[in-house]
Amino acid sequence: MGIWRHSRARARGMKRVQVEPHLSVTGACSAQWVPLKPKTDAAFLFGLIHVMLHEAPRSSLDVEFLARRTGSPYLVGPNGYFLRDRSSRKPLVWDGASNAAHCHDTPGITEALEGSHEVDAIEVGADGEVLAEGLLRGQTAFTRMVEHMREYTPEWAAKVCDVSAATIRQVANEYLQHACVGQTIEIDGKQLPYRPVAVSLGKTVNNGWGGFESCWARTVLATLVGALEVPGGTVGTTVRIVRPMAQRLESARPGPDGFMNYPLNPTDKEHWSAKPNIRNAYRSMVPLAGDGPWSQALGPTHFSWMFLDATPKGLPRVTFPDVWFVYRTNPAISFWDTAAIADKMARFPFVVAFAYTRDETNHFADVLLPDATDLESLQLIRIGGTKYVEQFWDHEGYALRQPAVAARGETRDFTEIASELARRTGLTPGYVAAINKGAAGVPLKCAAGDFSLDPARDPDRDAIWDAVCRAASAELTDGAEIHGLDWWKEHGLATRPFPRSDWYLYPTMVERGLRFELPYQERLARVGVELGRRLHENGMDWWDQQLHEYQALPACKDFSQPWSDAVRKSGSAPDDYPFWLLTARSMQYAWGGNVGLQMIHEVADNIAGHRGLIINAASARDLGIADGDAIEIATPKRKVSGRAVLRQGVRPDTVLAIGQFGHWATPLAKDFGVPSLNALAGMSLDLTDATGSGADLVRVRVRKAKEAA
Repeated sequence: MGIWRHSRARARGMKRVQVEPHLSVTGACSAQWVPLKPKTDAAFLFGLIHVMLHEAPRSSLDVEFLARRTGSPYLVGPNGYFLRDRSSRKPLVWDGASNAAHCHDTPGITEALEGSHEVDAIEVGADGEVLAEGLLRGQTAFTRMVEHMREYTPEWAAKVCDVSAATIRQVANEYLQHACVGQTIEIDGKQLPYRPVAVSLGKTVNNGWGGFESCWARTVLATLVGALEVPGGTVGTTVRIVRPMAQRLESARPGPDGFMNYPLNPTDKEHWSAKPNIRNAYRSMVPLAGDGPWSQALGPTHFSWMFLDATPKGLPRVTFPDVWFVYRTNPAISFWDTAAIADKMARFPFVVAFAYTRDETNHFADVLLPDATDLESLQLIRIGGTKYVEQFWDHEGYALRQPAVAARGETRDFTEIASELARRTGLTPGYVAAINKGAAGVPLKCAAGDFSLDPARDPDRDAIWDAVCRAASAELTDGAEIHGLDWWKEHGLATRPFPRSDWYLYPTMVERGLRFELPYQERLARVGVELGRRLHENGMDWWDQQLHEYQALPACKDFSQPWSDAVRKSGSAPDDYPFWLLTARSMQYAWGGNVGLQMIHEVADNIAGHRGLIINAASARDLGIADGDAIEIATPKRKVSGRAVLRQGVRPDTVLAIGQFGHWATPLAKDFGVPSLNALAGMSLDLTDATGSGADLVRVRVRKAKEAA
């Protein structure tokens, strides 16, 4: 569907510029390929912002949007925090009409976007400390950003990312030309800003060192032209952290300082969590991860593995789980440092794996249990709305996934498995309470009716989904129609119209008087200081490098350096490992769950790169490597081998390993002979950024297999 949509858009005149070290399938379908040096994306983006702020006229920016809908006019004091009203402690702005300072939400004011002004105010820092008060001089946040970005010229960026200054200026100016600043479009009878420009970040760009800076720059680029949450611009999809999860517009609730609320994990002395709730310690270490069901996947998940052998000071000793359940996942292949992961799995006391075929993780299981596949099981799922990236529907509702065939052998539907586990462990009351609250996708109690299950009774599969179906019907029809499981089995799905104007958050922000928390993220700077204090109070100084990322305006540098430092730390010279090994997702193999299917293998073999390691043809020639030759890819500590796939469309300093392979147990896949980056990339605190993420990137040496032997 994505290919179809993009081809139609290109026929309508859309231009896509693909910025990446290798020419991917997507890049090959783009109008322009910009082959930048790995992990220097932030420098490229900062160069674009410099052009827009220092070389383009102000009239090319959406000045009204910046002044009225962002934190740009907020006055920043000498210590880097917002200047605030003495009594209300609301941030102050300078009103051009009255030539005086007022609270940001004062009706009828005309916010000054740029300038420096002396005002009677207080400046409040971390932990509520009053850092200054009285007659204080403050610059607008926008002025702060303009000065901050002055040094990041295209010439500076060119030296970092190996992309010419002329190309950086060309992309920046085309972005401005196509932004249509000032234009509007009618959607559902409403006039909305029309800004057909956007930046989409890919894997390894938005995680690891430099990921935060890239995300900030991407969003600032949208902010400068008013292209945030409007038609044509950068639009978010399903809510993952901010509740309610299924209603984006309702997630736009008022938060501190006039911005949309975001549930940062607390860092103040009274509420900071000194005792982590799970092994990766996200609630203690990563305020940005929030504290919801999705948050556990956003923290430093590799800490759970790393700290089993040596837990750093300040954290409770990380222990092996007494029982480990594995469901539809294969971390022995998909995680970094696969050999170390396998070694730890082998030491787990008891492992239960749900499986339909052998793989590298369930190889270590004490018990293998078959669960029903998607074609054998029952589940009501949400459809429509703005569910996933680029999936924007004119309807929303639910569809019933029901068994196409009867379950085979000892296979059981996972709903039955979960209910039985709850019964045997005495957790049924809490299990049912979670379902009533919405764990199955729909809260069973709503304004239109109460379909809650009895916590004192063990529910069977059909009873659970019957209640969910009734609650879903009530939600869709405001209680006018209540349909149980039998109706849904017959009809399959039910929807209601989803207004196209609800694709965009901007009208809701305007209606509720909220601003986007950009470009100056003062709250983030405060949180960083507070987090540092809490950690140091507990003797934890091993996170200090990560604390540097907590800045109101992020600084940019060559973020590829930490990987060179990792080589040096291992006792080797970075120049001896001159290539960057990257990985990329395979559309054909999806997330690697279908690698054992022969049909998929036959399809993937028609796509460049699936049979080996992609290397630049000129670089291969210099090394005496021909297409199809056996080659060795090595780090100072590990090595893998595979076949060379020669291409022009990859940087001379880059090697690409598509997908997650390196299988040794999964049927069919174990015979591919295709290596994985995960076998070479180690888990490292030095390569973990402040959000707890790392990047799929490693410095390597490339040799012909015979020479390596």
